[in-house]
Amino acid sequence: MVKRVVLVNIVLVVAMSLAAFAADASDVRVDQQRIAERIERLAQFGANPGGGVSSVAFSEADIGAREFIKGQMREAGLEVRVDTAGNIIGRRAGSDPRLPAIMTGSHIDSVPGGGNYDGDVGVIAAIEVAQVLSELGIELRHPLEVVSFTDEEGTLAGSVAMSGRLKPGILDVVSHSGKTTRDGIAAVGGDPDRLDRALRKPGELAAYVELHIEQGAILYEERTDIGVVEGIVGIRWWEVTVDGIANHAGTTPMKRRRDALVSAAELVLAVNQIASSMPGRQVATVGQIRAEPGAPNVVPGRVVMSLEIRDLDAQKMEQVFEEIEKESARIAKTRETSIRFAEVKGGLEPAPTDSRMRAIIASAADQLGLSHKRMPSGAGHDAQNLAHIAPTGMIFVPSADGISHSPKEFTSPVDMANGANVLLQTLLAIDAGALERR
Repeated sequence: MVKRVVLVNIVLVVAMSLAAFAADASDVRVDQQRIAERIERLAQFGANPGGGVSSVAFSEADIGAREFIKGQMREAGLEVRVDTAGNIIGRRAGSDPRLPAIMTGSHIDSVPGGGNYDGDVGVIAAIEVAQVLSELGIELRHPLEVVSFTDEEGTLAGSVAMSGRLKPGILDVVSHSGKTTRDGIAAVGGDPDRLDRALRKPGELAAYVELHIEQGAILYEERTDIGVVEGIVGIRWWEVTVDGIANHAGTTPMKRRRDALVSAAELVLAVNQIASSMPGRQVATVGQIRAEPGAPNVVPGRVVMSLEIRDLDAQKMEQVFEEIEKESARIAKTRETSIRFAEVKGGLEPAPTDSRMRAIIASAADQLGLSHKRMPSGAGHDAQNLAHIAPTGMIFVPSADGISHSPKEFTSPVDMANGANVLLQTLLAIDAGALERR
């Protein structure tokens, strides 16, 4: 009887301790000032005189920034390594070595003349979360891995290697640094001849969560704190060729012209009208156009232009294209020209986030008293690759005026801290088994 009472008391003490830990963990918050200071320090690598950074992948600025990030990871108590794809990974052991790691992070490379927040916020917030857990002595059951992916703004080499989605020729792509992807990976400590060793198979990661600035204006204009990302949109590209007849601009009457550029102009307007009028959040863009022969005194005989369609639904992308194709046939007939579409390889399929992860992120925002909305990501991210090997979620925070890839890119310290706190509570919930319960 005494043994039974003692055993019951031990169970009660353990249960109370676990309950106290849960309550304490839910009250844990990140250090807003430390996040802002680290963002400022990271922005010194590749800083431009007019603001922003040019820390393109594999450049000297990028290499310096990578060393800074390794140091910050170590300061946060993480064990740091570089995998064969050049990804920087900081690991914190969990209490149960049998469990797969929970991964979080983003990237620190920029576009030329970029801003100080794109990608950086996700990496710095992930480091901050790890440091808070370490400082408070909070031990997760799962290992925690903080990652800074390689060349997100170029080939997404780091995340495609990790997810086993490498495409032929990717190592020969010349980056903004002037190095090929192959040479760049070697320059940052990876091994392009052994990229298979960077692969993480399905089941090796319990989850992947990425915090990122929105890079659009929806959250900022609606004054919403958090975006719960439904997925990363798919992208399809076409090269469109419009053929008419080149002729003398001075001697060819208007009614006798078969002007390829006029047909192309009508098609550009049709693309905009079709994408705008259909229900949904699809977008369609003509971003390049070239008239031939390109002389001011010649009626254009050929126009080559681009067409890009993005949406979270592959079927909707096809519907948009079919409507554009149908309207192009009408234009071609009316203008006595021809219009041909050739799809360009290399498009991306939509990558929905895990529905359970969306619910966990939304619950974390509610717990913190933060407003949130579900939304797609119109830009590509490393998360679109990780979604193929692990339950994946994304958290957006506002971008001031919707500006990104620009020195004017800005996300306030409060918004960064809000996102980091949602990230922290999301990771704690995943570690506590929230994925399995949903």
